[in-house]
Amino acid sequence: MLLIGIVLFIALMGITLGQRNSLTWPEKFARDSIGFVQGIFYKPASAIAGFFEDIGNMRSIYSENERLKIAVAQLTAEQIQTSNLKETNTRLEQELKFTQTQKSKNQYDFRIAQVNSVSNDSKTLVIDIGEKDGAKVGQEVRSLEGFVGVISRTANFTSTVTLLTTLDPKNPNSYAIAATALGKENNSFGMIESYDPATNRFQMTRIEENDPIAKGDQIITSGAGGKFRKNLLIGTVEKIQVGEFGQTRTAIIKPAASFVDWKELLVLYTPEVPE
Repeated sequence: MLLIGIVLFIALMGITLGQRNSLTWPEKFARDSIGFVQGIFYKPASAIAGFFEDIGNMRSIYSENERLKIAVAQLTAEQIQTSNLKETNTRLEQELKFTQTQKSKNQYDFRIAQVNSVSNDSKTLVIDIGEKDGAKVGQEVRSLEGFVGVISRTANFTSTVTLLTTLDPKNPNSYAIAATALGKENNSFGMIESYDPATNRFQMTRIEENDPIAKGDQIITSGAGGKFRKNLLIGTVEKIQVGEFGQTRTAIIKPAASFVDWKELLVLYTPEVPE
């Protein structure tokens, strides 16, 4: 024991005396022992700290992932909206081009109307133009393809359009359309009074025997009687047959308008004449 005490004493003296370039073996032993013990306690502490740091990183990654999901969803929605806007823009450009061409030919004023709803029996529809916009009962309504109906009721901001598919000679409230063949206006005439939903065709009756109307002719409103303005496209002659009493002929007309997939329609206005 005395010897050990002397060694320790000498080691301590060596530590306290002057500057040395190397450590004694007791000093090295002591330092290594301290470092070993520190390592035992430091590694678990470091592992625990790393564990909590990993949890923090996972939370950050989760939050970032959620933000990315939201961004992707928003991007998808915006892409769909952009596609819809492009389609709408293309359609409106076509309608504008059509409107400008027709105005120069027929002196019509057009206003584009959005279709709000269609009745269950598909005989009427509601558009977003009403009395506040100058809409009146009897105004013609058409699509890009052709004549589709007339305004039958108006409210302040909406109007009801009765479609040509309601034409029925047995209905006292139905109307007949005076029509003619395009390019043969002076020699051709008939009345479109009925629509057959089974065949999706109009019937043009009261055609005289010597009428030059023929298969493939385009049928338009003649303007006779003053109920409808002239030059509204109704459809194309599909065939000619003998009339009900054998003295006249009947033309079967394929409608120009599709009467489905309503989006926008055109309401026809009479141009205002400066006083």
